[in-house]
Amino acid sequence: MKRTIPLIIVFGCGIFMLISFFIPLRWVQDTSQLLQTWYLGVIAFFVFIGIANIVRVNVNKIQRKLADWQYSIILLVFLFVMIGAGIFGGPEGGLFNYLFHNFQIPLSATMFSLLAFFVASAAFRAFRARNPEATLLLIAAVLVMVGRVPVGYWIWHGFPDLVEWLMQVPNTAAKRGIILGIDLGLISMALRVLLGIERSYMGGKD
Repeated sequence: MKRTIPLIIVFGCGIFMLISFFIPLRWVQDTSQLLQTWYLGVIAFFVFIGIANIVRVNVNKIQRKLADWQYSIILLVFLFVMIGAGIFGGPEGGLFNYLFHNFQIPLSATMFSLLAFFVASAAFRAFRARNPEATLLLIAAVLVMVGRVPVGYWIWHGFPDLVEWLMQVPNTAAKRGIILGIDLGLISMALRVLLGIERSYMGGKD
């Protein structure tokens, strides 16, 4: 019963949410909205579970003096500082906003600045013309990069228009193909969950 009841609940809720898109009855739409509200409540509860897990993992790391355990202390300190600032930080989250804008945003900017070097390194490896596909990628990347800067316009006035065509036609077509493949994968996974084939969300492999 521990597995049967959750499977019945998942199947029933999933089928109901699916058919609610095709049945315009008011009670169906109201029930669908209620289920979505419950879903948001469950997701909010998982935030507390995530916080508890972070604390447990990092406390264990500090106690066992594992690699880079000092960073776990910093993480836990600022975790509780931000939680305290959000709860007791005064009207309209004054202290929380101050800490966020003066600590979080500069640190995020620093991290993304460092990521630029990794992106450049990955681009260098990806743009090696080892085969026709890589050559085509290299040519398209060079055209887009040149066309996005003033130098491209100085070289040829048609560069911006060419870049716009590359982004709107071939690039959009490829993106739609990828999104279509992702959607088919999502539909397949949803059917597996609804039919009880995929049960990993219950903590098991069966």
